[in-house]
Amino acid sequence: MSPFSQSYAMLRPVRGGNAFEETIEHILRTIKLGIFAPTEKLPPERELAEHLGVSRATLRDALGELQSAGYLDVRRGRYGGTYVSGTTVRAQHDIRPLEPAEVHDVLVFRGVIEPGASALAAGSDLTAAARSHLRHCLADVSAATDASYRPRDARFHIAIAELTGAPSLVASVAETRGRLNELLDRIPFLGTNLEHSNEQHAEIADAILSGDPAAAEQATRQHLEGTAALLRGFLS
Repeated sequence: MSPFSQSYAMLRPVRGGNAFEETIEHILRTIKLGIFAPTEKLPPERELAEHLGVSRATLRDALGELQSAGYLDVRRGRYGGTYVSGTTVRAQHDIRPLEPAEVHDVLVFRGVIEPGASALAAGSDLTAAARSHLRHCLADVSAATDASYRPRDARFHIAIAELTGAPSLVASVAETRGRLNELLDRIPFLGTNLEHSNEQHAEIADAILSGDPAAAEQATRQHLEGTAALLRGFLS
């Protein structure tokens, strides 16, 4: 029997299309619950990947980002492996205490209005100017640097709401995105997540421009769940 068998019982297999983000969330949960305590060695990659139901490449990406963020240490030599950091990590912008209900409220509200906005946009009779606007916002976020990514990401999502022609919906998406950015500022940038987000942005835009409301709603819902998984992992 593996020495990590009891720890594995607290890990759930990754479910959906956000394997990287959910892997981050699951590993952070085990650390924060003390399942893997500070300075404790994580299970071998093969076992951990198998239990989470992800590829070893996905797991390595997740472990690498958590190492860069200060949650894990990698040691070489005879006792080498991946260990939980002995230093408590605090987000750079974590100024005031955060209530779990605040995170829940933002994620639930966003999960209701943005998939609906994408479906409405896909079902609208879009003008050439509207189509060009969405493509322009997509190109901007795809080419963004780390420093400019979040504002351009927000602009892309607001642009989708603008395509619906409903000012109240645009205002709600914009306000919610402002609240979301306050949460995102508390967690580190993860390069793999940004690459995945850009792929999902393209899927959402393609579905909208193809006039497929169901696909646009589903692609948006899956994209939002990836962000939610990261926020739950780092902030809960």
